[in-house]
Amino acid sequence: MGRRNLGPYPKGVKVQAAPLMLTRFVSKTILQFLFAQAPNAGYPLATPPPSTTAHLRQSLQLRRSLYFSMALRFEVLGRFNRARAAQLTLPHYVCHTPLFMPVGTQGTIKGMTNSQLEEIGCQIILGNTYHLALRPTSELIDELGGLHKFMNWPRALLTDSGGFQMVSLLHLADITENGVTFQSPVDGKPMLLTPEESIEIQNRIGADIIMALDDVVRTTITGPRIEEAMYRTLRWIDRCIAAHKRPHEQNLFGIVQGGLDPVLRDICVRGLVDRNLPGYAIGGLAGGEDKDSFWRVVAQCTAALPEDKPRYVMGVGYPLDIVVCSALGADMYDCVYPTRTARFGTALVPEGVLKLKHQAMADDTLPIDPTCTCMVCKNYSRAYIHCLVTKDAMGSQLLSYHNLYYMMKLSRDLHSSIIQGRFPEFVCGFLQKMFPKGDVPKWVCNAMEVAGIDISSCCAPFLTSQD
Repeated sequence: MGRRNLGPYPKGVKVQAAPLMLTRFVSKTILQFLFAQAPNAGYPLATPPPSTTAHLRQSLQLRRSLYFSMALRFEVLGRFNRARAAQLTLPHYVCHTPLFMPVGTQGTIKGMTNSQLEEIGCQIILGNTYHLALRPTSELIDELGGLHKFMNWPRALLTDSGGFQMVSLLHLADITENGVTFQSPVDGKPMLLTPEESIEIQNRIGADIIMALDDVVRTTITGPRIEEAMYRTLRWIDRCIAAHKRPHEQNLFGIVQGGLDPVLRDICVRGLVDRNLPGYAIGGLAGGEDKDSFWRVVAQCTAALPEDKPRYVMGVGYPLDIVVCSALGADMYDCVYPTRTARFGTALVPEGVLKLKHQAMADDTLPIDPTCTCMVCKNYSRAYIHCLVTKDAMGSQLLSYHNLYYMMKLSRDLHSSIIQGRFPEFVCGFLQKMFPKGDVPKWVCNAMEVAGIDISSCCAPFLTSQD
């Protein structure tokens, strides 16, 4: 089934939406009906089938009011143990998970046009609330019709909350219960970002998925600051929910915090699940923690989050990490890694990475990846790109195209292998190419054991790496 851009609901279908914070009062039976779709249409049914009318009437008698969001539908299409492949229907696009989202900080992916992103199968682009609020400003974006129209992107968008800048720009930030005060890197003026302001900005930007402002700390930090940040994140989610003015058009995701402490992570997961949000993110990772701690946090959170909601691991972009997290039950990922590493002359290949700046590439007539069917690998040699990456910006553009094509294909392969019941074979094939000597990292072996995937065929005895 091809992807469809659903756009707005058709005339004649009346959909009433209400705040997401109240959806927990709606019975599961009613929600299942409301999210049912008319055959071959992709739109919610306007009236219930006769066979369900009596049951619906009986259920409605139990509730005086009915509240639901029509901005998201998540349907699991296939599973292998914890791994799942799903269809995620958003206002602007029907996506298939697992999926990777490239980061377009200010409404653009560096070195890529929107038509190229569509060509390679990009489903969602991530925009950065903090940077967009500074320039060109959310007011201007709203005035010009929202970020989709502003950047001419017909598919889905996700905006982060600006909370990550607490970590990346900490020397410019002051964190209090009220919010985060930043020193603008543009003009040096102070900028207060509260949970309410973050949501207001994201409402103006108009992305399909918006993120709650959370108190972000590095996972390498220990002590009371981790607990403080986790409880503040739970307090801030209520302020975000109350401030959210477009729940029928935008989906507010909460972010699980708690560092590497399993008790704090569990408290945060339970607190967020109790608020019945349309989706959940696992935050505070990919910040320098060891890989064994990384996968254990992902495994703990995915096991505790709802089965019928999307799970998003923030800041993850290494292909190996994505395969492992998908095996553990995660659905969505984002990172600057594929495009940032391209600007340093590095290509993603099944064996890991290929450094095109190395002198050995100077006379190599092979494509970047002989098995890749992207435009770059079809038309250019390693020698040509080596010449460009040391002299011309076109080199990083070609590598960005290839790297994102690789990530989109990885997403499609993960989805199809789960649907077709061959996920273990896909994982083993992936690991055999990346670790031909069988030196699969120990943390990967441990994670796959928890995921219920036998990778013994691609692991040499006593040779597993600890990294």
